[in-house]
Amino acid sequence: MFIRFSKENKAQMMEQVKEYFYNERSEEIGDLAAENFIEYFTKEFGPYYYNEGVKDAKGVCQERMANLEEDILSLERPTINRR
Repeated sequence: MFIRFSKENKAQMMEQVKEYFYNERSEEIGDLAAENFIEYFTKEFGPYYYNEGVKDAKGVCQERMANLEEDILSLERPTINRR
C-alpha cells in the first residue's frame, strides 16, 4: 500500500510521534526515527485502517441508495386497474 502525505502533514505526524515517545515512554527520538516509525506503521497497519474506511464508505453508499430507492418509488403515481 502506497500512501503519500504532504510535507506539512508528515512533519506534523513526526512531531506527534516524537511527543508521544517523550510523554509516554520518556524517550527522545529524532526526525529519522519518527519518520521510520510512521513508515512502518503505515506499511503494516495502514491497510487495516484503509479497509475499515472502505467498509464505512460502502455502508454509507448502501444507506443512501436505499433512501434514493424510497424517494424514487415515492414519485410513482397511482394507477387505476381497469378490467
